[in-house]
Amino acid sequence: MAIWTPNLTGRTGPRYSQIIAAIADDISSGILRPGTRLPPHRLLAYALGVSPNTTSRAYAEGVRRGLLRGEVGRGTYVRSPQGGLSAGKSADLHRPSDGPIDFSHNLPFAGAAANHLAQTLSELGGTPGLQTFLDYQTETGLSHHLAAGATWLRQTGIIAPKEEIVISCGAQHGILAALLALTCPGDVLLTEEFTYSPIRTMAEHLGLKLCPVAMDNDGIFPDALEEACQRRAVKILYLTPTIQTPTTATMSEARRAAIAAIARKHQLLIIEDDVYAPLKASPRLPIACLVPQHTIYISSTSKCLSPGLRVAFLHAPPGLVAALRHAVTISCWMPPPLMVEIAARWIFDGMANALTEAQRKEAVARQELARTILAGHDMQADPEGFHVWLPLPTGWHPDRFCAEAAQQGVRLIEGAAFAADDRLKPNAVRISLSHEPARDRVITGLKILAKLLKAPVSNPPLIM
Repeated sequence: MAIWTPNLTGRTGPRYSQIIAAIADDISSGILRPGTRLPPHRLLAYALGVSPNTTSRAYAEGVRRGLLRGEVGRGTYVRSPQGGLSAGKSADLHRPSDGPIDFSHNLPFAGAAANHLAQTLSELGGTPGLQTFLDYQTETGLSHHLAAGATWLRQTGIIAPKEEIVISCGAQHGILAALLALTCPGDVLLTEEFTYSPIRTMAEHLGLKLCPVAMDNDGIFPDALEEACQRRAVKILYLTPTIQTPTTATMSEARRAAIAAIARKHQLLIIEDDVYAPLKASPRLPIACLVPQHTIYISSTSKCLSPGLRVAFLHAPPGLVAALRHAVTISCWMPPPLMVEIAARWIFDGMANALTEAQRKEAVARQELARTILAGHDMQADPEGFHVWLPLPTGWHPDRFCAEAAQQGVRLIEGAAFAADDRLKPNAVRISLSHEPARDRVITGLKILAKLLKAPVSNPPLIM
């Protein structure tokens, strides 16, 4: 039986580039499905009449481009695109009522924010001095917007004057501003070994050396953090202590205290991304409260109120506030004042708390569905969180599982998308329960996954 070989007819350029171009074409056309194991590079080299170095280089280029994945001792496989989608396509962020069930985006529930927005915009229409919200602002911004930020942060335990508040265009922008303000190319950035995926991209673009710190179900290990601080010259740590993405871990008070003590000992700055803390009915005290002079604390309205309300509030030590505000200015000049005004009004009139409570209740209901439908499987989740971390049983690889789920109409993200280092290969997927507007579609999607989990498959055969 003949092995699969790429069609190189009419292709130009170096032989290895012809091979990878043919692989990309066959992935796009569906000839090579996600999870397919490619021929060993020596066998393919013999079939094509080229050297093994040529096919090895082609496979390496395929891995670099994200088309393939290689596993020592197992072979080279066609990689499933992020979210388990077909090759050449990417998931959009709209919330359809039909079509594939999207468990790949960790956005908040659709909620009732739009209904309240209409009323808020109507009230704004009668407000004198609207030009203020359409004009440039100074680095400081409007005083009552900073006061709203101080009020918002108070719910998770951060008591701070408005002079120590910085406003950004969402938490992701806040993280970027902090890195711009605090780091230089070549600096080491510590983070959890599985982390918010844009962190890796930010580090690459800013020339930072990302150093993952080992973790368990309680967050990063203090001993591992201590070792990293002793082994390398480090000055900054990024982490998410509450409902961590993707593992769902929430640090205990003891673990937070241990991390704070290490930060104090080594003069380590912490970027504490706490966007999910408002979802907790009883949030734990932020690390920023334990070592305020060593922590930049970030909270956002977009995870609790509405994803399009791109407003984040940062609290920083007084000596870093000016640098953070300058970083916001050079990256976007200013957050849109009109958007911040909407967030501020909702914070002051209690609407923000009501919308957050609605998000929490829906999260609790959907997590209960997940626990019921996926009962018997090793899932990790926070009862008030948006997502589930699902280790896969023996016989399943995340690529293959995402590909099979996609074939049955369910989009997921494999655990490797959150790895801070390519050498970390978690045999797990993340299931986001919040993107789908209707619970019945969530139920259908979870049942599809439960059925897949009960019928694990062996490694896919070499394509013939």
